[in-house]
Order: sequence, then structure tokens, then C-alpha cells
Amino acid sequence: MKLYIKYMVSLRCKMLVKEELKNLGIHYIVVDLGMVEILEDITPIQLEKLRVALLKSGLELMDDKKSILIERIKNVIIELVHYSDAVPKVNFSDYLSEKLGYDYTYLANTFSEVKGITIEHYTIANKIERVKELLIYDELNLTEISYLMNYSSVAHLSNQFKKVTGLTPTYFKQLKNKRRNSLENM
Repeated sequence: MKLYIKYMVSLRCKMLVKEELKNLGIHYIVVDLGMVEILEDITPIQLEKLRVALLKSGLELMDDKKSILIERIKNVIIELVHYSDAVPKVNFSDYLSEKLGYDYTYLANTFSEVKGITIEHYTIANKIERVKELLIYDELNLTEISYLMNYSSVAHLSNQFKKVTGLTPTYFKQLKNKRRNSLENM
């Protein structure tokens, strides 16, 4: 049996869900971003207890098919952008279709209809957030980040970064350094 959970987008969320399942004596096979596969059928009482426990932590059990699909799309994107060592060098629409088992046009139309934003814009926003993290960590240069995030060039990354944030990656990085310097001088 599979359960789908809204707002489950981090490793911490996965740990929290595992703990709640353990507390309720529910045995699971897999806990992934947005989805839990349960070993056995659970009672309506257990399901309601799980629903209440998850709500206390800001998570929600889902039963609407469209909402479940939207969360699955978001989770594939988040996992790919934030938790992969490198964004795969494949056509993203093909990747998403293969991963979710639906035609990309259907996925894109459903996502846009429900979220009011395209899958492409959602993906770009996530990639830029990841780029910000990498810039702040200061372990990779812009060329390495561009390669890691599967941009065609540093210029393409820089243009997209500026379009989304209003800042160049270099200026964003300088802001972080200025803030650190001013804190050190206190």
C-alpha cells in the first residue's frame, strides 16, 4: 500500500515520517520524498492517527490523484536538483516522463493548471536555489557549478541567475563575503 505525503521535501521530513510510522507500529518498505510504501494494510484508526501526527509537523496525507501527481513531480525535481551529485545530462522532459510513467505533455499541463507555473519555471527556481547554496558554500567555482547543474555555459547560468534573483552570481557571492566581513568586525 502506498501513501502520499504533501510537503515532504527533505531528508529531515523522511526521518520524521519514519519516526511517526514506528510510533504507530506501522511497518514500511520504503520512505521516499512524498511517498511511503507500507508493508501491510493499515486500519482507518491508524491512518487517522498518522494523518494527525503528520499535520502537527506540517505534513499532509493526500488522497486526491491530481495533488498526488503534482507532489510527485515536485519531489522528482527536488530530488534531482538538490540531492543528486550532478543533474543528469538527459532531456529533462524524457526523464520526468520515464520516472513518473506519464506523457510529459500531460504532466506539464496538469502541473501548470494546478500550480499556475510551468514545470520549467519550477525547475529553474530550484536550480537557482541550489546554485545559491553552492555559491555560499564556496567550494566550487562558477564553471564547476555550471557543469554540475548541467548548464550549457557559465553565461547561460549567469543569465538565468540574474533573471531569477536580479543579481549576478558574482555579486551574490560578494554580498555573502561582505556580510561575513562586517560580522567579523563587530
